[in-house]
Amino acid sequence: MAVIYLVRHGQTKWNREEVFRGQADIPLNDFGRCQAEALGKTLRNEELNNPVLVASPLKRATETAEIVSAHLDDISISKDSSYLDISYGEWEGKPLTEIRKKYPELYQAWLKHPEEVIFPGGETLKNAADRAEKGIFQAVKNNPEGHTIIFAHRAINKVLLCRLLGLGEQGFWKIRQDTACLNELAFSNRSFILVKLNDTCHLRDMERDAGDF
Repeated sequence: MAVIYLVRHGQTKWNREEVFRGQADIPLNDFGRCQAEALGKTLRNEELNNPVLVASPLKRATETAEIVSAHLDDISISKDSSYLDISYGEWEGKPLTEIRKKYPELYQAWLKHPEEVIFPGGETLKNAADRAEKGIFQAVKNNPEGHTIIFAHRAINKVLLCRLLGLGEQGFWKIRQDTACLNELAFSNRSFILVKLNDTCHLRDMERDAGDF
């Protein structure tokens, strides 16, 4: 049976300041690196079978993967654009406060009907879910009896979990994804079973800020 650990990257400056990130390539901040270290220490104590590490090409995901890898005998990391964060288009690099003022109707639609939103110059949730779903099925095909650790992003994790659990993109706000959280999925009989959701036990001794943004 294949096991997938779906990880959200550690905190960045823009998470803390509530700035939309999308495909803007920004690094972890110091707190995010500490989160990744805590995750790495926890995974080091897991019984991992043939562990494989896959990351979104964006710095915040690859840096999280690199820190975790250092705790797992420096396992090599492959990059997969299937897990690139959703493109927010014109929203990228803008703080939440500005988005609320500049795009009031679209922002309300984002909160109430996220599945209907097309970000100006960007993607839809369906676009992101389609490519992430292809990526995760390829991951279990490549490592059918082992553990694959995927380092991705808040929006990608949410739409992927919604898709795999049959919630559809409209379920986006029903799932929480804190920075450096861990989700566990088992793949059996051609379907995914959710084992853990938004697990942050490895962060219990750390300051909790930013959370699900």
